Order: sequence, then C-alpha cells, then structure tokens
Amino acid sequence: MKTIDNIPTSKIQRATKLVATGAKVGVNYLKYYGDKIVNTPEDAKARLDKSNATDIYDGLKKLKGSALKVAQMLSMEKSILPQAYVEKFSLAQFSVPPLSPPLVIKTFKKYFGKHPNDLFDTFNATSVNAASIGQVHIATKNGKKLAVKIQYPGVAESIASDLAMVKPIAMSMFNIKGKDSDKYFKEVENKLTEETNYVLEIQQSKEIAKDCAHIPNLLFPNYYEAYSSERIITMDYMKGEHLSEFNASNTNQEKSNKIGQALWDFYMFQIHKLKKVHADPHPGNFLVNKEGELIALDFGCMKTIPMEFYTPYFELAKAENINNKDYFVSKLYELEILREDDSKDEIAFFTEMFHDMLSLFTQPFHQDTFDFSDARFFGKIAELGERYSKSTDLKKMNGNRGSKHFIYINRTFFGLYNLMFDLKAQNIKINNYLNL
Repeated sequence: MKTIDNIPTSKIQRATKLVATGAKVGVNYLKYYGDKIVNTPEDAKARLDKSNATDIYDGLKKLKGSALKVAQMLSMEKSILPQAYVEKFSLAQFSVPPLSPPLVIKTFKKYFGKHPNDLFDTFNATSVNAASIGQVHIATKNGKKLAVKIQYPGVAESIASDLAMVKPIAMSMFNIKGKDSDKYFKEVENKLTEETNYVLEIQQSKEIAKDCAHIPNLLFPNYYEAYSSERIITMDYMKGEHLSEFNASNTNQEKSNKIGQALWDFYMFQIHKLKKVHADPHPGNFLVNKEGELIALDFGCMKTIPMEFYTPYFELAKAENINNKDYFVSKLYELEILREDDSKDEIAFFTEMFHDMLSLFTQPFHQDTFDFSDARFFGKIAELGERYSKSTDLKKMNGNRGSKHFIYINRTFFGLYNLMFDLKAQNIKINNYLNL
C-alpha cells in the first residue's frame, strides 16, 4: 500500500483538501444528470454513489483524524447510507494508507523525545495496521513482541475545525436543525478528544481488562506505560485475524457461536454492570486467535452511561413497556425524543416511528436465546431504516431530538448487532452475563 509522506495539519490546509473533494463531487453530479438521460435512474444513482463514495473517502484518508473517524462511524450506519458508501467508508476501520517510515520516525521522536531504536531492541518503521487516528508498528523489548500505536501528527489539534467542516453535511444527512444541535456535535468532539489522549486510553484499557477478565474466551493485551506517552501506546502484540477476516473464511459454526457469546457477554456486562461501554464496536477492534478466543483492542472510545439515561433506555427494551402506550410516551419524553414544543403531528409521527423501531430492534431482549444469523431480522431492520430515510414527513420535521447519549449508545448497539450478524452467531444466551 502506498504510504503518506505528510498530513495536512493546519486549518487552511485541511479545508483546502475538503474543498477539492467537494469539487470532485460536483463534477460527479454533472455526469449524473447526463447519465440519467441515457440510462435508468437507478443505474445512474448507483454510479453516482460509487463515484462520490470513492472521491470522498480518497479525500478523507489523506486528512486522517476526525474527518476519517466520522467516515468510520458512518460506515456502521448500514440502514442509512447507500451500500457504496458503507463499503468504501468501512475501509477506515483498519485499512488506510500509512505514514511513510521517515515520517513515522520523525513523529515518534516528536512525541517521545527519542528515536524508537533508543527505546526498543528492534522497531519496524513500516506499519502493520493503519486506521483513522493512529497506526501500529511491531517492536521487541527483552525478547517480548510488542505493538506500538503512534498517533498521526496534528490529529488532536484539528478535531474542532474538522467537525466544523463536516457539521453542515451531518445536519443535512440527519435533518438536524436549530441551535440545540450543538449538544450532539459537542458530544462527538469530546469523545474524539478523549480518543487522542493515549494516557487516558491506557488507563481505560487496564480497567476494562481487569473488570472483564472473568468473561470466558475473551482476552486483552497488557499495556506498558514506560514505553507510552500521550500520543504513543505500547502493548503486547496479539496474534490473530481481524474479525472481518475471520468471518470471510470461517466455516465452523461452533466457533462462531463461541466468539459471538463472548462478544455479547462482554458488551452486556459492561453496559449493565459497569455502566460504561466500549463504544467503538467495529471489526478492526477485535481479533480472533487460533484457539477461537476473542481479543479486544483499542479502548480510546469509552462511553459512561448515566443512570438518568440508562433507566428509561432499558425500560423501553421490555415488551410490556413498549406496548403500554402511556408509559411508552412518558419514557420518550424522558429520553428527549418527544419535546414539549412538539406539534400534535410530530408527537404522533415520532411516537409511531420509535414504537416501530423499538418493537423490532429490542426483539433479542425478549427471548432467552437469539439467532443473530437470522437474515430476516436484519432485513426488517434495513427495510425500516430505508422506509424512514425516504419519509417525506420526516424530512419536514426537526430531527434535533433525543438525548446526546443516544449518539454513542445507539452506535454501540448498531455496531454490536452488525458484528453478531457478520459472525452468524446462533443460540446466544442473552442474559448469560448474569451468571458470570
């Protein structure tokens, strides 16, 4: 894979890159209008989506940082984005062009004050894994193989300006209006800022590894503060396949079920026992070793779940509460889905919309075991997402609703469901975490 010798770090440089990307998208639309004349609208739209997804991703991967992280987050929204965008943006999870070796050495010296060869016995300046915020290198120390994650230069300093640039796109995509929308973008900004603080990530990683050590078939690396800094993390090198690679080749249903149960138990224990969750569940953050054990990585994005959100959120996971209209509506107000200034039409529309969504999405919690390989269940979720994404009524209404905590909790569940479906995990014990 071609490497990158520099990353735009100033606000002007990054804005210029985005403007150039916007110009390419504009050209694609001109081609699309002509394409519609000679081809079917569906074929023309598919080509437009593919061209736009490619050009937008190519622009973001050169910027890295928050802009690319947003693309990674959007790639998990399979029921919202066209498939072309999902496929292209999903590359941001663990497969982007890495920094060149000279830039790696320069960045390491800047962040640690030493050449890597002065710290480790060996250090490979060629990356083995590059993602949105940092990339991983192999090193050795005293005979132990280590993974060294180095943050891209300028990422931490450009978060606010990157989000300001993508904010108009996000507001349009999700139909968000009004000044109250700032709370959502501030939530994302705060989480991204935390993700660039590698001292915090090490602390969170060690806490999660300790708290979840009892969960069967789940492993974590050890972390080494002496070889880490605010922008560098050194940990054990964990050997295994990324979850997506495992899924592509695995034919052993028993192994899928074993890994799926470990993954589900891991998330349920965090959410219900710790009230804090690893809010970045994508395939690049999990490995599967030869023994069929799940290895969890990268705890930069941890979401604390306050009780005032946790209680009504999971009350609405119960079938009897979903079907009790007065109680259901009261919880929608608690969760800020319904607002005091809503019109009668808005109250009726969003009550029905969330009743449809929750009746379907919470089905796993209404059973002792669940089959996450059931394509019909996930097909219904996709159909529901597509129906509301095309709703002309929804587009007329203010999408600025719901607690700010929805952003990362919903992201966690969408990501977890997608991972469980990709695993084709069957007979998963939903409340197994209570017995651990």
